[in-house]
Amino acid sequence: MTPERRAFFLRMRQSRLAQNQWTRRVIFLAGGFCVGGAAVLMALMADKAQALFRDLLAISPYLALVVTPAGFGVAVYLARTVFPNSQGSGIPQVIAARQIDDPEARLALVSLRVAFGKVVVMMLGLLCGASIGREGPTVQVGASIMGAIGRRSTVVYQQGLLLAGAAAGIAAAFNTPLAGIVFGIEELSRSFESKTSGLILGCIIAAGITSLGILGDYTYFGSTAEILPLGRAWLVVPLCAVLGGLFGGLFSKILIIVLTGGREHAYRRFIKGRPIVFAMLCGLGVACCGMLGHHSSYGTGYEEARGILHGTSDLTLAFAPAKFVATILSAISGIPGGIFAPSLAIGAGLGAELHAIFQSVPLGALALIGMASYLAGVVQTPITSFVIVSEMTQDHAMVIPLMVAALIADGVSKLVCKEGLYHALSKSFLPKEPASRLEAPLPPPRAA
Repeated sequence: MTPERRAFFLRMRQSRLAQNQWTRRVIFLAGGFCVGGAAVLMALMADKAQALFRDLLAISPYLALVVTPAGFGVAVYLARTVFPNSQGSGIPQVIAARQIDDPEARLALVSLRVAFGKVVVMMLGLLCGASIGREGPTVQVGASIMGAIGRRSTVVYQQGLLLAGAAAGIAAAFNTPLAGIVFGIEELSRSFESKTSGLILGCIIAAGITSLGILGDYTYFGSTAEILPLGRAWLVVPLCAVLGGLFGGLFSKILIIVLTGGREHAYRRFIKGRPIVFAMLCGLGVACCGMLGHHSSYGTGYEEARGILHGTSDLTLAFAPAKFVATILSAISGIPGGIFAPSLAIGAGLGAELHAIFQSVPLGALALIGMASYLAGVVQTPITSFVIVSEMTQDHAMVIPLMVAALIADGVSKLVCKEGLYHALSKSFLPKEPASRLEAPLPPPRAA
């Protein structure tokens, strides 16, 4: 080959590489804007659904005893028959989809149809008082949007698209871009993907700009200036962290046992055989928790956590236990919905419980420590937990106590629940090994 032809082919190759690079950038940025828009829409719809349920309770609080079980039953029916794979928080589906090579099997977990069903049925759950959040489902919605945008592209890997969409979903839902990055590394990928890190960052920035442009610059729980003076007040940090890790690990353990337990157990046969009846019983339990907790255990728990954090809440000590049980029942029922926001509310309630004993410690500081501790105990991602709590309140003075609390809570949680919640639940969405391969007899030993 002549030097001129070699130079020509080299220029052509460089041109194709540059074109592919720009195509990848456009895909990730366009996807980020779409994910940000979807997150904002889900936030507005969630607020409206909860407001409608509160209006219903204003007519008569006893209506929840009928509406909540019925809503749970309808939601599970839709999630199982019309929109399969839309149940739960959606994060296990994204984790499983990133491990699946078959495009059809992956599409069954992260498609626009699943995303649409996720939003519709999750809003139905909030409309009937379920103790669920919208932030976790935004992860599956974001991954589905990114996957759809880049599905036919040959210049970008689906695994990278799903990771970017999921991380952008967390960033846009909480308006916490740093937490989105950390969550993508710590929980979704469990590694740092250097080849796509710049593109993922661009996707998160695009999602954040979209949220910023529509909702303005805001902090999820409002800015706080709480401090924890170094000294005796710090004694409450390990205590709160141990309790948060203990109850967070217990929460995860219960979900894993109920949702992935062996078929030989009677309760598993009942859940599999009568899923709608089981969901309605869970809904009845949620309604009872709402009655006992003076209606504070319904919904995402955002308003309750914000009230505790800023000292404007009049919640009773029954809030945290009622919210804990209501969130477990909502999660095991099979309806679509996340656990991030309810976990933050339970953590804030835990801080309020401890404040009744340690009244010299500021309530806001205890609430922040409780939020980071319990969230770390549930999801076993300590870095994400303290980053997301500190970023959503812009309270930099509490970063060190939150770090300590999250690390202790993570260690305690692992003593109770050995495996991370999302990764344990993701296994049920992975393709099963063929029975012929699992039960094939071993070849006979060769004769000596």
